[in-house]
Amino acid sequence: MNAQVSNASQMRPMQQADIEAVDAIEQRAYEFPWTAGIFRDCLKAGHQAWVLDCRSGIIGYGVLSCAAGEAHLLNICIAPEHQGHGHGRRLLRRIIDLARWHMVDRVYLEVRPSNPNAIALYEDEGFNEIGRRPNYYPSKKGREDAIVMAMEILPPA
Repeated sequence: MNAQVSNASQMRPMQQADIEAVDAIEQRAYEFPWTAGIFRDCLKAGHQAWVLDCRSGIIGYGVLSCAAGEAHLLNICIAPEHQGHGHGRRLLRRIIDLARWHMVDRVYLEVRPSNPNAIALYEDEGFNEIGRRPNYYPSKKGREDAIVMAMEILPPA
């Protein structure tokens, strides 16, 4: 089944009609999810918002903000039931390609220290920890720091 999902999936720009499906994944994937309104605002602001769509529907999405020669990965998520099959890596690479297309010098992101799978993916794809944001994320125990990571965007070889 996973091979079928992978072979039949496509990445495309997120549309307003996708918000309900994206929000449903967000609610399942995160303890402190974004609201549907945040996704709508990202589309209105013109952020690069993409979905990974397959025969059964949307299984992932990513949102990138580009300005002043920099990009910020605001959100990236694969539906929990589809994680661990390379979809996140594929989506992240597409987002980095979009940043490159926008001719940015660097891509930034924040990640929870309690998310080792995401940290490993980001490091494997070339991101490096550059700092911490204390008490950045809400958590069950109050607040959790954010690891700030960055990746230099080099010109194509």
